Amino acid sequence: MAYAYWKSEKRHEIAVFDLFFRKNPFKGEFTLFAGLEECLKYLQNFRFSDSDINYLRTILPPSVEEEFYDYLGSLDASEVSLYAVPEGTVVFPRVPLVTVEGPLPVVQLMETTLLNLINYASLVATNAARFRMAAGKKQLLEFGLRRAQGPDGALSASRYCYIGGFDGTSNVLAGKMFDIPVRGTHAHAFVTSYVGLQDLKNRMLTPLDGGSPVDFVSACIDLREEVCKTLDVLHEETKQSELTAFIAYATAFPKGFLALVDTYDVLRSGIPNFCTVALALHRLGYKAIGIRLDSGDLAYLSKAVRQYFRKIADRFEVPSMANFTIVASNDINEDTLHSLNQQGHEIDSFGIGTHLVTCQRQPALGCVFKLVEVNKQARIKLSQDMDKVTLPGKKSIYRLYSHEGHALIDLMQRPHEQPPDNERRVLCRHPFEESKRAYVSPGSVQLLQKLYWTKGEIQEYLPSLKEIRERAIQSLATLREDHKRALNPTPYKVAVSADLYQFLHDMWLDNAPIGELS
Repeated sequence: MAYAYWKSEKRHEIAVFDLFFRKNPFKGEFTLFAGLEECLKYLQNFRFSDSDINYLRTILPPSVEEEFYDYLGSLDASEVSLYAVPEGTVVFPRVPLVTVEGPLPVVQLMETTLLNLINYASLVATNAARFRMAAGKKQLLEFGLRRAQGPDGALSASRYCYIGGFDGTSNVLAGKMFDIPVRGTHAHAFVTSYVGLQDLKNRMLTPLDGGSPVDFVSACIDLREEVCKTLDVLHEETKQSELTAFIAYATAFPKGFLALVDTYDVLRSGIPNFCTVALALHRLGYKAIGIRLDSGDLAYLSKAVRQYFRKIADRFEVPSMANFTIVASNDINEDTLHSLNQQGHEIDSFGIGTHLVTCQRQPALGCVFKLVEVNKQARIKLSQDMDKVTLPGKKSIYRLYSHEGHALIDLMQRPHEQPPDNERRVLCRHPFEESKRAYVSPGSVQLLQKLYWTKGEIQEYLPSLKEIRERAIQSLATLREDHKRALNPTPYKVAVSADLYQFLHDMWLDNAPIGELS
């Protein structure tokens, strides 16, 4: 396409493209915008290297003039301007997330990369936000590295799940690169790798407040009988190999002991063994963290485990043990969280991987990049599918809020129109349905897009990941609860001004062919 533009001498024409999506994902009524910082980094580095051009020579037709390759070698983003909604903002269908203006071939070359950087980022951030709303205030940990679509997909997932509201990640590289809290536990393999107490080469553990090392293995063995009696479990039922693994792990991480307890039997082995080691740690001044459940009936098991913890806390007079953290994993999806909430549970933290990072309910957001203006002349794409008709021309985009601070409607106008304000009511129209219109008297108005890039430089402060995460929380808080509910959410309204409505329909009529019947 770039060569065809160049050959027809359109390389100096200034075009405007809108990047937007047509439908919210996951049968919901909101989307979180993410990926902007990566787009700006792309613009900073946009150029063709000598090796790029040499490769293109091998795949383009031999008739392509050498001057075209010289043209490619001269390209950068210095003549491009990029307007965007701030990253972490709630966005809606048809509203341009990004508007790019610049030489037609240059901006066209950017299309695929910009779509790639925004589509998945916004999709997984939205998915994470939905998990966050389903989980309430429970801790959410992203465990998706092993199931993500390659290493780059895994890093992107960790980054944008954090924006969407997750509290930490098991991805250590993501923690290093993006300053995301890193959390994790041991695997079943750690437990099954031990056979018995003879595997323990280091039996000693130094108390937290110092002093002489204690035979930690003996301390655990001395407690096991009483723990099993308290929980009404025969100590012969517990797996000594599992106890060995827990002792080894606690010796290595006495301040961070969190055990995976479902390798054999949660209630007859895992919990008795965990409580034995946790009590031994307590007597040396340490405090165990809790356990993880990775299989079984999570609602039932979490409640049963909590009862066991309370028995131990009462019997050994250690009240804090009643409040050990219970982490659950086991292929959890959004529906699982809602089901657990309905059943009631004692889970404090969820480790979520596959359904989060792969977005199994909807694998793509469907952002598009459409030409809306060339040399200040509006362009429109028509279709028999109404959703695919574009809104022509460059636009100003506003969010109108109620006097209570809730987002009411997003309004697109033509650039020359007077911006809406809270001093007057505004006529808002559905882009395509003539009868759908309403006057809105906003309590406040927000201009959604900012100029982020022009003349080869970033124009706005780029917030940290934590700041983007906070913006996402605040932006979501402006939506009414009925827009965010999981089942049959109320659609959020996106409108155009009366002027843009008329302009759109005039262009539609001018460009639509007139049929003839005979």
